Amino acid sequence: MASICRSLRPLAKNIRPLSTLSPATRALPRRSLLSSQKACLSTSRPRSAEPYMPDDVDTSALTPTPITHFSETEIMLAESIQKWSEEVVAPKVREMDESEQMDPAIVEQMFEQGLMAFEIPEEYGGSGMNFTSAIVGIEELARVDPSVSVLCDVHNTLVVTAILKYGSEALKKEWLPKLATNTVGSFCLSEPASGSDAFALKTKAVRTENGYKINGSKMWITNSMEADFFIVFANLNPEAGYKGITAFILTKDMKGFAVAKKEKKLGIRASSTCVITFDDVEIPKANLLGKEGQGYKYAIGLLNEGRIGIAAQMTGLALGAWENAAKYVWNDRKQFGQYIGEFQGMQHQLAQAYTEICAARALVFNAARKKEAGEDFVTDAAMAKLYASQVAGRVSSLAVEWMGGMGFVREGIAEKFFRDSKIGAIYEGTSNIQLTTIAKALQKKYTS
Repeated sequence: MASICRSLRPLAKNIRPLSTLSPATRALPRRSLLSSQKACLSTSRPRSAEPYMPDDVDTSALTPTPITHFSETEIMLAESIQKWSEEVVAPKVREMDESEQMDPAIVEQMFEQGLMAFEIPEEYGGSGMNFTSAIVGIEELARVDPSVSVLCDVHNTLVVTAILKYGSEALKKEWLPKLATNTVGSFCLSEPASGSDAFALKTKAVRTENGYKINGSKMWITNSMEADFFIVFANLNPEAGYKGITAFILTKDMKGFAVAKKEKKLGIRASSTCVITFDDVEIPKANLLGKEGQGYKYAIGLLNEGRIGIAAQMTGLALGAWENAAKYVWNDRKQFGQYIGEFQGMQHQLAQAYTEICAARALVFNAARKKEAGEDFVTDAAMAKLYASQVAGRVSSLAVEWMGGMGFVREGIAEKFFRDSKIGAIYEGTSNIQLTTIAKALQKKYTS
């Protein structure tokens, strides 16, 4: 199969508004989809896709459009990833979940398809696409397997973004081509005693004649089995508290670096989550990411963006669980002489769940567009992650009930979606952390 993202590069230079990416749209015959695209080409560029403009700029010529209107590039990307996921990933989902291991062939093909390089510029071998394209891709992957989705998410929204934003030109030239083609990245912030209180980390760095030396450990690190490239946060000046936190680039082959333990988890089991230890790991000066003492600022900014990715993972999961169950109750499961999806009580539950999914998606893509436009999106990202994770939990739980016994057994995929959903309320900021972020923003706005 030809590379998904790279084949869409020419379209990325001419973004135009198109119809929404609802499950109903995805189900349209190809001819109908193309017809709807053609009908949209005569309309003006959507306001939701415009870059940020100062208040004194006249925007009267711009036509406001729904948040979930996608560019031609974005909609074709979603279609392509959906097809690839169903053909390549879906047959391996159960096996990977049972073995608790990502199939290396899946990771290799993700690189081949450009799914690990959404925002990496073409000059570095990337796809040169926009942030929303990455969110579209993360959501589509999660509709089939949230484990594959989170591998893609962390690599793109945390690791690649960190290099693009804070890496020196030398680091970009050295690492972006590798991250685009064959090297999985991992983001190492959490520790046994610093989860939600991330800046209480104990991993320490000291200066040496040739660079730095790091000692300590990290916990709950995603992609740690597959990755060869690690962004590690350590405190270079503990006396300064969190203002001593600094970001470094490490590789798995460095002496003293070790993946110590792989966690056995409730959900997203194919995604590796491990303990990593550092025993006098020496790194060169060139591997400093950004500036000394700025690591806490970098982490905050990166996690704010990353939360939009996790929210997309959860809406994708919710869509996957809903679609799987809806097809079953409307086409397969009969009780009392009729499909159970024909009972009004069941129809109301399906409608309520789908409405919540659509509401969550609106929050996700609103946050993505605001980030892309250069506007303040921190509260929007928190609301998107909070609500999307709540919806994913509710919908995936109901989907198991709708399917009855077939939802409970491992023969199908419903119970896996249910297990996978729980992590959405935990990583990259728990639900309580998101509520605190939202409340602080509201308090600042409404306190006189």
